Amino acid sequence: MVNIADVAKAVGVSRSTVSYALSGNRPISRETRERIDAAIADLGFTVNAGARALATSQTMVLGLLLQFHDDEFPPAMLQYILAITTAARELGYDILMITDDHGAEAIQRITSSNMVDGVVLLDVTHEDPRLPALMKARQPAALVGLPRDTDELDVFDLDFEGAARLLVDHLHDLGHREIVLVSPPRHVFDRGGAYAWRFRDAALERAAQHGLTVHAHYGESQQPAVERSLNAILDAHAQATGVIVHNDASIAALPAVLRERGTVVPRDLSVVSLYPRNFGRTFLLPYTAVETSPDGLGREAVQQLVRRIVAPQGGPSVVRFIEPELTDRGSTA
Repeated sequence: MVNIADVAKAVGVSRSTVSYALSGNRPISRETRERIDAAIADLGFTVNAGARALATSQTMVLGLLLQFHDDEFPPAMLQYILAITTAARELGYDILMITDDHGAEAIQRITSSNMVDGVVLLDVTHEDPRLPALMKARQPAALVGLPRDTDELDVFDLDFEGAARLLVDHLHDLGHREIVLVSPPRHVFDRGGAYAWRFRDAALERAAQHGLTVHAHYGESQQPAVERSLNAILDAHAQATGVIVHNDASIAALPAVLRERGTVVPRDLSVVSLYPRNFGRTFLLPYTAVETSPDGLGREAVQQLVRRIVAPQGGPSVVRFIEPELTDRGSTA
């Protein structure tokens, strides 16, 4: 069975260096950490969580709080779950996933009973009812998503305003003057999904600065309403030359809708969107898009959370936005 000594020998460092890299108790250079990570992967070394928990009074478990809503499109959320669980595993932590509708009670339950060393919060809303319980907990937390009040919270999110401006600028620079914007469903706005109006409002503001006409619509999240909605929107604005889709279910359905309509992209209509690369590969999406970076967000949130676990007095709270990146896949002209 592979042990810590085998990893140290493979890397050419001491056992204590490997131990520090795993625990985070002392700073290790990035190059050394990467070599240790590579050796762990090559050798198949697994941290003995029970022994480590006894030595550090830690569970080596992170709580992941989220909700699956019946009226939303699950595949997009799964991208974030995978990113967070992968990042946690790389740092030697397991994940306890909680999908309880009563999120505040769930947080109180898992933190007061010391089931977890820290909490990652997904599906964050503007006035998130789970935050008071999170603030009272002994364990640290990291949020993927922006609430209204970020005081004393570590928050990670995409710069949705920047993403909107980037996509509007892209269409404007190509000469488009009338475009359609398909947003998340109305219930996302009503529930306090700030990312939805952050993107929409920034897109409308940027379009107004350019003198573009924008027809903004709520999209749908479940079939057959998704396809009906897209067809109705496109029928209502046949003169529009471009469309921005900020709706996971709608962009997943769009290739089939356009194919059925006989619409050729980008000859007849330019299409831009924002979605994770893996999501795009899953649904064979050929569209120019902003990468929403669930991998980057999940990794940064978990890394910051582990820093708080290792060093609870590790400095002021962090609010960090990932800069949007546009990948041109030839769907605009």
